[in-house]
Order: sequence, then C-alpha cells, then structure tokens
Amino acid sequence: MTECDSPLWRLATGTMPLAAVLAVAACGPDTGSRPAPTAADSHSAHAGGSSAPPQPLRAGERFLDLRMAEAYTPAPPEGGGSDEYRCQVIDPGLTEAAFLTGTQFTPENVTMAHHAIVYVVPPGGAAAVREHDAKTPGPGWQCFGGTGVPGAENEEGDATWVDTWAPGATEALLNHDAGYRLEPGSLIILQIHYNLLATDGKPAGSDRSAVRLRLTDGTPQTRELVTWSIDAPTELPCAPDESGPLCDRAASIADTTKRFGEDVGGMADRQVEECSQGTPRPGNTQSCDEQVEEPATLFAGFGHMHMLGRSITVELNPGTPKAEVVLDVPRFDFDNQRLMPLPTPVDIGPGDVLRVTCTHDAGLRKQVPQLKRLPPRYVTWGDGTSDEMCSGIMTVSPRES
Repeated sequence: MTECDSPLWRLATGTMPLAAVLAVAACGPDTGSRPAPTAADSHSAHAGGSSAPPQPLRAGERFLDLRMAEAYTPAPPEGGGSDEYRCQVIDPGLTEAAFLTGTQFTPENVTMAHHAIVYVVPPGGAAAVREHDAKTPGPGWQCFGGTGVPGAENEEGDATWVDTWAPGATEALLNHDAGYRLEPGSLIILQIHYNLLATDGKPAGSDRSAVRLRLTDGTPQTRELVTWSIDAPTELPCAPDESGPLCDRAASIADTTKRFGEDVGGMADRQVEECSQGTPRPGNTQSCDEQVEEPATLFAGFGHMHMLGRSITVELNPGTPKAEVVLDVPRFDFDNQRLMPLPTPVDIGPGDVLRVTCTHDAGLRKQVPQLKRLPPRYVTWGDGTSDEMCSGIMTVSPRES
C-alpha cells in the first residue's frame, strides 16, 4: 500500500476527515479517448433554480423538515473576493436511530447560493460543534475546505458528507434498503457556498435555507452507506489569447491563499506532490487513480466541478478487461449536478482501481457572465467560483468479504 492508496477507504471508515481527502490521489494528466466538447456546445452560466418536489414516500419512510435557525447575510472575508462558505448547525432532535434514505436541500436565495454540502455529525462530535458555534459571532461560522470543526472530524465524531446540492439538483433519493445511519444526538451541518459575482460583490438580501430528510427505521437487511470523494487536481493554464499577472501559477495560488487561507491555498501543491511526483502538468484534462482497500458496493454518484468544467467520468479498473464506467457526465452542466443511481449496484474489492477524469476549458471564461468580468488566471483547486474542482463523489456501502 502506498501513501496515496489509503485515504479513500479511510474516509469511508471514519478515520480521515473529508477535508483531508480532498488533497489525495495517485494522479496524472490523461488525454482520454473522448475529445473535449467545443466552445459551441451548450454550457451552463449558473442561472440558479430551486430543487424539484421530492418523490412520494415509500413504505416505512417519513419526512423531517429542518431550517436554519435564522437568516444569514453573506459577508466574504477580507481578501476573500466574492465567496463565503458558511456552516450552519441544525439539531434534528432524533431520539431513536434512523437511516437517511433521501436528502433535499432547498436554498431560499438562489441568487447567491453556489452549492451546498449536507454533513451528519454523530453524537461524539456534537459537543465540539456546539462549542464552536457558540464562540463564533453571528449565525454559524465561516468554513472553507470542510466543516471547520476539528472535534467533529476525528475517529470518535467524524462528520459524514451525505449530500451535495447545486443548482438544478433534485432530491438525492437512495435505495430503499440502504441509507446513512443517524444516531440519537446527531447533528446536521449545512455548509453553504455563497457567491456574490452575480450581484457585483454585494449580498442580494439574506438567506434562510432548509433541508428535508427522508428517514426510515430500517431493517436488519438495511445497508449502511458512506461517501467517497475521488478527486483530481486542476492545472488549467490561461488560454493562448489571454494574459495577465494571475496567468502565472505561483501568483494564482498566492491569490487563492489570500482569499481562503493556507489549507485551501496549499491544496494544489499538495496534490502535485502526492499525485504527479512534485511536477505540475498543465493541461485541460487531469485524472487520478484510487486503489480500493476493502470490499464495498457502489450505489450512486455524481460529478462536481465549477463553471469551467466540461466533462467528468469515474471508471472502474481502467485499461483492463474488467473496465467499466460507473459515472459518465460527457457534457457537464453546473446547473444540473444530480446524484445518479447506478443501473445495478457494483461490487468492488481489494485490487480494484477507481479513476476520476475531468476536462476543463479556459475558453468558457469568456462565455460565462460571472467569469467574464474577472481577470484571466491559471486555475487550480480552490473554493471560489473562479477556481475549480474535480470530484467524483460516490455513494458506497462497505460489505463483508
């Protein structure tokens, strides 16, 4: 087992915080067999839009509607440009264990909401979350990179990523006989990414978002789910007809660090060190391999990028007779990031490899209204709308050998 082999499974088993996994993978550039879409292809400009109504309840299920305790007006930190990540804690009031089989985040103010992540914090991390919330002025707290609560991201109280919302997303509906286990005393954290590019850097009012949980008591046969994030770096140079100080990689990373801090700013170099033997490999397409360490079953997945994203795939055992594409988004649309159940759950085990591949396009900067007003830059991993990500996010259940 190499240094890059273990983080994916450590996330699944609760021994590594999600924020740490974002820096991982055995990565390298990959030109791929599918040509990148041309600039003429349709591409979202992040028009917003709210979630569709949930599917009807299935046997034994119930809805639990939760909402932020009070409205919040985004305030990006000094040097943070137009982006703020804000975490809000909500107590679902559970008195008995339940399984989460569906999640629907509903933003109140889609003008500012870029995306959101729903975390579940087990009872072991609840005290740390409440303490952190109490000592932070205003509703919730700023949380670039993760929940921002170390005590909620350790072996005893690991925060579990259970859903991601982006414009156009509907309810994340899971298999009826599989779900995320919630114990009494668990908390919900909403990490909401607010972006103010569409409003010239000024907040367009406040936001009091909500989330609806679909719960069931489960049966002895119910499979317990975890989330894997399989990530690749972004090393996207300025287009040939672009120029400017931020087209220099080091200057761009320094700007990201100024906006979001050392942890997020250092992500690009950590990925290069761990994934490309310390040498950046600029290009439109990057890929990363993750080795599976324990038996598991893949149930669903979705791809997450920002506004320069063109396509994303997750492939099982690439380059072998057993190769199988388990997630394919050939025309990425930021406003349509949906959890997609696999047609048939796929069993995986030790020796298998999962590869995520992303293609970005610097040419989209001239087409997307939110980016046209910004100076060109060498784009790396970052939390801002003008930065990029490459994440194949898979819903998985560990299983016996």
